[in-house]
Amino acid sequence: MNSGDDPNDMPNDADEFLRAIGDVRRLHHDQADTGKPRPPARAHQRDRDEAAAHSDWLSDPIGASDLQPGDELRYARDGISHRIFRKLRHGHYRVEDELDMHGMFADEARQAIGQFLDQARAHGRLCVRVVHGKGMRSRQKGPVLKGLTDHWLRQRHDVLAFCSAPPADGGTGAVYVLLKRPNAQR
Repeated sequence: MNSGDDPNDMPNDADEFLRAIGDVRRLHHDQADTGKPRPPARAHQRDRDEAAAHSDWLSDPIGASDLQPGDELRYARDGISHRIFRKLRHGHYRVEDELDMHGMFADEARQAIGQFLDQARAHGRLCVRVVHGKGMRSRQKGPVLKGLTDHWLRQRHDVLAFCSAPPADGGTGAVYVLLKRPNAQR
C-alpha cells in the first residue's frame, strides 16, 4: 500500500465479490426452476422382482398334459357364480383385447401371456381372449400351448375364470379370460 493511498478507496473482498457477480435479484422461494418437470420415479428393483415372480408363478406343469385338441378348458376361482361363468362361456362379455400365441415357443408364450394380462389389467380390461391354438401340429405331444395356458392361467391371482371360446371365436383353440378389476385386492 502506498503512503498516499486512501484506505477507503482500496477495494475489499466484498466489493470484488459484488462486482464479480453483477446484478442480482431477490428470490421469493427456495425452489429451483429447472424448466421441464422430472419424469416420474421408476422402481427398477420392483420391476426386476416382478419379472422374477412372473417366471416363478408361471411355472411349467410337471408331467405331460392329457389334453386333446378338441377338449374344452374351464376354470372358475372360488366365489365366481355359475351365472357369471355361464355368461363368460356364452360370450356375453365384450372381449376387450386379444393375444394370439400361434407359432410361439413355450418360453415366448409364458412371457407374452404374463405381459399381456398385466397390461390388460393395467388398462382396465375385464374380458380378454387368448388364442393358444388347438395343437394340431404338435404331433404326439398333444396341444402344448393349450395345456400350458390352462396351467398358467390357474396360477394368476388376477384371473377369476376362463373357458374355451365359442366356435366363432376360436373354439377349443382359444379361451375367454375374466380378470379382476384393476383396483380389486388380491
